[in-house]
Amino acid sequence: MEVLLSVAVPVPIYGSFDYRIGTSAVPAPGCRVEILFNHRTLIGIVVSEAREPGETEPLSRFRPLERVIDAEPLLSPAMMALGQWIADYYHHPIGEVLTALLPVSLRRGEPAQLRATPAYRLTEGGLAALDRLPARSQRLRALLEALRDQGAVSRAGLNGIQGIAASLRRCLDEGWVELAAEALPSPIRLAESELPQLTPDQARAVEALEAAGSGFSTHLLQGVTGSGKTEVYLRAITRAIAHGGQVLLLVPEIGLTPQLLDRVRERFGETVVDGYHSGLNDAARGQVWLRAASGRLPVVVGTRSAALLPMPRLALIIVDEEHDTSFKQQDGLRYSARDVAVLRGSRENAPVILGSATPSLETLQRVQAQRYSLLRLPRRVRSVDPPRLQLLDVRGQPFQQGLAPVLVAAIERHLQAGGQVLLFINRRGYAPALICHDCGWTATCTHCDARLTWHRGRGRLICHHCGARQVPPAACPQCQSTQMLAVGHGTERIEETLRTRFPEARVERFDSDRLRSVRALQALLKDTREGRVNILVGTQMLAKGHDFAGLSLVGVVDADQALFSVDFRAVERMGQLLTQVAGRAGRAGQRGEVIVQTHQPDHPALRRLIEASYDGLAALLLHERAEAQLPPFSHLALLRAEASTEQNAMDFLDAAGACLPTLPGVQKLGPVPAPMERRAGRFRAQLLIQALDRVALHRALTPWLPLLDTLPGARGLRWSIDVDPVDLY
Repeated sequence: MEVLLSVAVPVPIYGSFDYRIGTSAVPAPGCRVEILFNHRTLIGIVVSEAREPGETEPLSRFRPLERVIDAEPLLSPAMMALGQWIADYYHHPIGEVLTALLPVSLRRGEPAQLRATPAYRLTEGGLAALDRLPARSQRLRALLEALRDQGAVSRAGLNGIQGIAASLRRCLDEGWVELAAEALPSPIRLAESELPQLTPDQARAVEALEAAGSGFSTHLLQGVTGSGKTEVYLRAITRAIAHGGQVLLLVPEIGLTPQLLDRVRERFGETVVDGYHSGLNDAARGQVWLRAASGRLPVVVGTRSAALLPMPRLALIIVDEEHDTSFKQQDGLRYSARDVAVLRGSRENAPVILGSATPSLETLQRVQAQRYSLLRLPRRVRSVDPPRLQLLDVRGQPFQQGLAPVLVAAIERHLQAGGQVLLFINRRGYAPALICHDCGWTATCTHCDARLTWHRGRGRLICHHCGARQVPPAACPQCQSTQMLAVGHGTERIEETLRTRFPEARVERFDSDRLRSVRALQALLKDTREGRVNILVGTQMLAKGHDFAGLSLVGVVDADQALFSVDFRAVERMGQLLTQVAGRAGRAGQRGEVIVQTHQPDHPALRRLIEASYDGLAALLLHERAEAQLPPFSHLALLRAEASTEQNAMDFLDAAGACLPTLPGVQKLGPVPAPMERRAGRFRAQLLIQALDRVALHRALTPWLPLLDTLPGARGLRWSIDVDPVDLY
């Protein structure tokens, strides 16, 4: 007797596929199975209970399952339901969504085997020996006291004790310590007197979170940089794990994960907290996933993908820097980790804290609509005034390689006073363009509609869009002139200028070219915090979450890039970025200074930011968005097409627009070529779907998207749908 099972297959096809299996060993939904699909062996996930074949469904039509991998479901009903919601909301094939819920090792079909962590336990003999140990046996005493106080403890939980290896061997030999069953992590419990004293603002935020209770609610914790949001997080985590719950703490960048992970481990202990991010190898990620899924891991600190971790006792979700666009996946499954986090809180009845100094307009609008509560930390923990922001009008000023004399003088003044300086320029490389002085020829990418960036340190022209590289020409290909000029300024050029101007200072560059590993980043951050770096030059990598106590001056080399973007979100991001980078200054007792170079000192957005801070800019932008019926006052989906010719892409989108269901309140805009029409040798175009009502948008998308693969020309191009896009490129 055989039955049919519906299996989600990791292929870009909507829906699932039926396979037959004998009734003796039918896997439940959430189990992995091995199948043959289009002559390939793949790992699929069972998505429904077995069913009897219908009268018009002869079993011979269906392929058999090759192998059942899991005896018990790997994905719980809650995670299966989450995967289905993500597939429905983002209109992505369910097989690829469920596969994304698994770490790479489990996607390959490896056993879901959690490695046991040996634990150590004090014996009666050890307890008696503790009373007899001489005073000089400090290391043995420290070990025995730790085991007496904490019960069964893993080796990682004892790493803070000096000479732990030798002490453990001695205690095992003497019979004072024995191996126990695997210990569940036990968090460190600090007395109230050992915790940092809360400021009045922090205390009010903590009290409000406690008053809201343990059920679902969403809170925006809006605090200026240096106001102590992390301490509020830690108090909320303490409460959640004290009641046996699990906590998910999301951060936007891998560079922020280690420092926050260290802070949380310092408070709760090594065994209680783990990280989940792309810096881990596949095996390590698999073990963290399994520990979280088993309920044995109380706290996870992770980047975007951690939002998809199974946590059966989830009691709190925190999204730090919630405004950051890194939380939105930009290819494949285009989900927002922040929005998934709020959805999970709702489904699993857990409170959600969204933290930011510069909240997204979507989050602020939900606060105004009273869907989220607002908790404010308007003052820094240290009683220091916020940094002074000043716009520096550079029109007509003589530049020194991109730096105005006023900014150079300020750098010299702060260095002489013993302060550190940060110069922010969100452009990698030496110069953004290489041109011929005689005829005006410009080095452009042969695959993209973009100029090549001159990276002097590597001796290469590099496209920042497709990664193409080439050696710069010795002479102009157009007129053979040797007068080739590097035009504009990137981090490399600013770094070179500062090294020449301030030879006694240590100048370091923070960008992805200079720092290609988490270890390199952490080493340079350590040197900076300890005062061994005098001047930092960097991109937005420096704007997020870092605390440099000695930093007294921030210089923004060019604030004008975002003011002329075609993306309606550009000014919002400019305000967030300038506010975040400005907040690095003056965090250890002295008031900071921030100088913003601009050729547009009278631009209303810049003026509002300087005069009324980010709150004032956000209020202005929300008013403009409401007038224009742009998000968060409407909802968008972006259909992108990439083809070998411009005409193919546009023809496909024309046909797609023609078959879009006509519904009240839903309109299509386009199709139009993308702002960068050609990238990586492909021509790109897009069709924007806008609706004032989210339900109406999805009512249009649901029947429409399955039709797109049937359109003429669909097979010869790539198309994708992006629900709630964060950029229009």
